Amino acid sequence: MLAMKTKAIRRAFAAVSATVMALVASIGISTATQASIPVLTDSLVILPAGNVGAMALKWKVGDKASYKMSGGFINGTAEMYVREDNGTEIWVQQDMNLGFLGQQKVEILYDKATGQVKKILANGQEQQLPNQNDIELLETKEDRVTVPAGTFDAIYAKVKDKKNNQIQEAWLNPKEVPINGLLKTISDSQMGKISLELTAKHFAP
Repeated sequence: MLAMKTKAIRRAFAAVSATVMALVASIGISTATQASIPVLTDSLVILPAGNVGAMALKWKVGDKASYKMSGGFINGTAEMYVREDNGTEIWVQQDMNLGFLGQQKVEILYDKATGQVKKILANGQEQQLPNQNDIELLETKEDRVTVPAGTFDAIYAKVKDKKNNQIQEAWLNPKEVPINGLLKTISDSQMGKISLELTAKHFAP
């Protein structure tokens, strides 16, 4: 198992949080009813990031991770990649194909020094950043998970969205998976369980 201490767990959680929330936002935009389809909200920012040096993002332009999404009436794919590094900030983009729900583009701007999310755009429209007080962390542990891209050691996190009492789970490995380390998520939604699983990954040289 990975010998990940508290600081490493916090880094992984803080990095993954806003990216997946952006995925949720984009799906909501794509539905005519604006129904919530949570995959994993960016609740995980409730864990403190630790010191700035430990949190500094090491992502490179060209880092890429691909996913499949399924559950309810959702059957699609998402490709996440580092698009731009301007020295102090990093843009991560997600290009999604949501089947009959259409194509979606989500852009997330990170502060390179702290790892904090500064802006989220879904189809060019700025999204509200999440309220940390809405999320309750229920469980974290070391785990192992199998996804289409292989079998990985992981950090498992289980959280509760207090606004709707929905449970969300995530498996993370920031050492082996580019950008935020996201391997898999499972979430409650109005349409049942929604899952997101890693299918391929690439680290820029």
